[in-house]
Amino acid sequence: MAIRISVVIPCYNQGNFLSDALNSLSQCDASLFETIIVNDGSTDVATNHYLTELKEKGYNVISQENKGLSGARNTGIKHASAEYILLLDADNKIRPSFIVKGIEVFQSDDDVKVVYGDAEYFGDEKGLRKQGPFNLQRMMLVNWIDACTMVRKSVFDEVGYFDTNMKAGWEDWEMWLRIAFSGYKFHYLNEVVFDYRIRKNSMAKQVYNTREITNNIENYVFSKYPDKMGIHHVVDFMTDRFKKNPVSFLIKLFIRSYMPAYYKKLLRENKIRNGL
Repeated sequence: MAIRISVVIPCYNQGNFLSDALNSLSQCDASLFETIIVNDGSTDVATNHYLTELKEKGYNVISQENKGLSGARNTGIKHASAEYILLLDADNKIRPSFIVKGIEVFQSDDDVKVVYGDAEYFGDEKGLRKQGPFNLQRMMLVNWIDACTMVRKSVFDEVGYFDTNMKAGWEDWEMWLRIAFSGYKFHYLNEVVFDYRIRKNSMAKQVYNTREITNNIENYVFSKYPDKMGIHHVVDFMTDRFKKNPVSFLIKLFIRSYMPAYYKKLLRENKIRNGL
C-alpha cells in the first residue's frame, strides 16, 4: 500500500522526549506513513547526538538553523511526499487508530481538510482533553484544537504555511482560523487519538500563564483578521447585556454554569432566552 501520511515532528532540544513519540509510531502500520524529523537548530548535546543516531538508523532527519515551531513544521511539510500531513510534537504520542481513521475520513469526504480528536494527558497532569465538534465562533474566541491533527497537504499550498512571525505560540490557532475562514471543513473524531504531555515549564504553559504573551498573540491574530476577529466585540456585547439587567444576567449565568440540566429545562419551556 502506498504511503498516505507524512508524520512531521519538529524537535528543538527535546531528544529526551522524542523516543516516546517514535515508539508510539512504531505501534502504527508502517506501510501507511513516513516520518520526517526536523532538527530546528537544537543546542542540546544529547538531543543532537540522538538525532544523529536516528539518521544513521535510516530516519529522515532534516537539520536547519533555529526557525521556531512554525518554521520547523513548514520545512517538514515542504519535504513531505504523502497527500496527508500528521503534525506530531516531539513530546507527545500518537494512537494507531488516528492514522487509520484519519485516512478513512479523508477518503470518504473530499471536503474534509482537517481531522482531529481528543487527547489524554500524561506527565505532570492526568486527565482527558475533549476537543469537541468544530465550531468557528468558539475558535474565534479561543485556541481549543491542538496542533496534533491530520491535514491535507494541498491545503497548505492553497492557504499558505504556518506564520513564522508567531514564535511565542498559538501558531496552530492562526492556521485553523485561516483554513476555516477559507471555507474548508474540519472533522472531529470523538475518541482519544493522541497523548498530550503536560510539563510545568512547557511553551504552552508559559503562554497561558503570561498575560503579556497571551495579549500579544491575540492582538497579532486580531490584526490579521480585523473584519472577523476581536474579543472586544464579545466583551462589549456582554457588558451591554449586564448593564441592562445585572441581577438577571448574574442569575442566568449562575444557573447555566452550575445547573445545566435545569437551564436546559427552562429553555425548553421558553422561560428564559437562549443566550445571555
